[in-house]
Amino acid sequence: QVQLLESGGGSVQAGGSLRLSCAASGSRFVANTIGWYRQAPGKERELVASITQRGTTRFGDFVQGRFMISRDNTKSTVFLQMNNLKPEDTGAYYCGAGWPQPAYWGQGTQVTVSS
Repeated sequence: QVQLLESGGGSVQAGGSLRLSCAASGSRFVANTIGWYRQAPGKERELVASITQRGTTRFGDFVQGRFMISRDNTKSTVFLQMNNLKPEDTGAYYCGAGWPQPAYWGQGTQVTVSS
């Protein structure tokens, strides 16, 4: 069992930055690939970035070098650093544990980017 809690969302202007955190509880955190996903109104949830237990990362095509994902296994936390944000990055951001389909989800944190 893994419980996930996202934080760090907010409202920024285009070009700004946000750092999201996903804090996990449960002994299986270290063994899990953790992903950040987002969902905009009327759209399907999509992968933003993921990181394996060994630190191998994967990004959605739309990221184009703007985001970084990292994890601190000692603190059971995964971070998503988002730079040069665009209005189309607006949405609810969720972290999920498990790959390719997460078995556990957090409640989400809202990111709003204004032009």
